[in-house]
Amino acid sequence: MFNWKVFLAEFIGTFALVFIGAGAGVVQAGLLGVALAHGLTLMVFVYAYGHISGTHVNPAVTFGLAVQGAVKWMDALVYWVAQFLGAISAAGLLHLVVTELGGTINAGATTGALTENYPIYAMIIEAVLTFFLVNTVLHTAVASKGGQLAGVAIGMTLTAAILVGGPMTGGSLNPARTLGTAVYAAPSLANLNTYVIYLLGPFIGATVAALLFNIFMSETKPMEAETAPRKAPAKPVVKATTRKTAAKAKK
Repeated sequence: MFNWKVFLAEFIGTFALVFIGAGAGVVQAGLLGVALAHGLTLMVFVYAYGHISGTHVNPAVTFGLAVQGAVKWMDALVYWVAQFLGAISAAGLLHLVVTELGGTINAGATTGALTENYPIYAMIIEAVLTFFLVNTVLHTAVASKGGQLAGVAIGMTLTAAILVGGPMTGGSLNPARTLGTAVYAAPSLANLNTYVIYLLGPFIGATVAALLFNIFMSETKPMEAETAPRKAPAKPVVKATTRKTAAKAKK
């Protein structure tokens, strides 16, 4: 059954992430500003919509949770449609406003020094950084180990990843984030490397994170069983010998 609440939560969350994140690039907020714009927006929406959709706002995160088993594949389709529509809509509004002012949203695109000349390295960087993000989501939110600080952990992971990956690949970690701005700016949607770097890379990272998470979770129970305190063995019950029996034994 189609879940409109999930669809709207993911649409709005992804819209905000792209509009604010790409917008920070457009207004020349600098690497730290762009990283914080993405990370803080994600953190806020984790707390705002986490109880509705989990606040994936990222097709790679949804893919990782589907591989892990937390999300059904049919439900993942709802997430993906909402995320891509939200990203394209946000980039479209940003493009409309900036164009009216005589500018472009190229500075808000997810491209870096490796994008054109070293696509395989760029794909690896996107995969590694997405692994970190999905790993944090799984262990803090899905496994409920982060408590009330899960949103902070997830948002700060994205911030740190963009600080590192921004100069190299644009620090996307999010196929919807890249596609949204690519409709109006770089990277070219006609270039196969765009999909290799910004679609395949994040999906590989998300898959590895999901598989390792399942391994970690499966190893937890046996270890807990082994470390459980053992009960002391029961002492053998010795029956008392009656005086009559003792007397017979002496004879």
